Amino acid sequence: MAEYTPLPLHNDIEQPPSLQPPPAPPPMNVAGKSKTTRVASIDVFRGLCVFLMMLVDYGGSIYPSIAHAPWNGLNLADLVMPFFLFIAGLSLAIAYKKVGDKMDATKKAISRAAKLFVLGVFLQGGYLHGAKSLTYGVDILRIRWMGILQRISIAYLVAALCEIWLPCQKRKKFSIIRSYFWQWCLALLLSSIYIGLLYGLHVPDWEINMSNSGLSLPAANGTNIYKVKCGTRGNISPACNSAGMIDRYILGVDHLYMKPAYKNLKVCNKSKDGLMPEDSPSWCHAPFDPEGILGSLTAAVICIIGLQFGHILVQKEDHKERLHRWSLLSLFTFILGLYLTFTGVPLNKSLFTVSYVLVTSAIAGFIFCTFYLLVDVWGYRWLTVALEWMGVHALSIFVLLTSNLAIIVLQGFYWRTPDNNLIRLVINCFVSQ
Repeated sequence: MAEYTPLPLHNDIEQPPSLQPPPAPPPMNVAGKSKTTRVASIDVFRGLCVFLMMLVDYGGSIYPSIAHAPWNGLNLADLVMPFFLFIAGLSLAIAYKKVGDKMDATKKAISRAAKLFVLGVFLQGGYLHGAKSLTYGVDILRIRWMGILQRISIAYLVAALCEIWLPCQKRKKFSIIRSYFWQWCLALLLSSIYIGLLYGLHVPDWEINMSNSGLSLPAANGTNIYKVKCGTRGNISPACNSAGMIDRYILGVDHLYMKPAYKNLKVCNKSKDGLMPEDSPSWCHAPFDPEGILGSLTAAVICIIGLQFGHILVQKEDHKERLHRWSLLSLFTFILGLYLTFTGVPLNKSLFTVSYVLVTSAIAGFIFCTFYLLVDVWGYRWLTVALEWMGVHALSIFVLLTSNLAIIVLQGFYWRTPDNNLIRLVINCFVSQ
């Protein structure tokens, strides 16, 4: 499932003179002064994230080409999390446009991040089970600590503290990059730490006892112990990457995501019912958290990149200048990301590699430019009214979908017997094909 920035951030900002064709003039108040108008493209972009989230979650089983790439690669589903992180960072620049008391702002940022983290644990920790079982409750020994909202909360907190505390050179002759030099340095530092840990840590052999996982998996040689041979450094395969090792040591194997995308690799021989034969590689039976600890470092980098887009929105007063700077920044990150990809750093959502961060941030930047030009400059807001509504209510939609409440409500209407409901009909007609 994709991810959402659920913070009550406002995106009200004075709108500058427009490009051609011009949008409608802003409304006037009693005093004859123009009112501040909401930057609709921010809500539209967030609504796009919600729409993509629903599309890939429910359509991925029907059309695997839009689901998450099993390991390396970039599918439609792999764009959703970076898009949410990007727009969260962009919104932060508006929310912290004027920071009075830094300590008070810091306390509020920590409080918001903590609430978001707890909500994520509740929604994706395993407390709310699947729509088929309609049950709830989770064994604390197997609860999943990390997840979509948890990663967003960590990235949000890093970007918020970055905006609150790192100094900004506000001289007019300074460019955005020079003005926020220390924020870019933090992004570079986080990327360097990530690369150092991903490629520098030694990953020893490890094993997992699947009898404690709560899953019905085949036994290996009469036992539930699966041993994975690694003894390597700098390996970024599903079995022996250091990101998984860090999560196993800090979070514990039983607290990781039990259905990682790499189980769909051909080598795992996964059947349609989700089971794998005993002769599949041992790591195919192991859990792996795509929202783990190490990837949260580079997730924060996406938030910081989005923050720079927000700075341009807040500080520049001309539509053309905004679009020009956004396009240049997007093009630069895209080229840099492609360069890293061709030099051996794969696009990998599960690991949140640096190349993946740069390329997806650039794609988000290009799409936001398109929405801004279409909605806020040319005034074609009616074309995206549905996405804008979804963006305004994104957190509510996320909670309804993740908790399965929306599915449960639809299942409550049936013909004669409970099995004859709309959800079962859709599953039988499309998913089971």
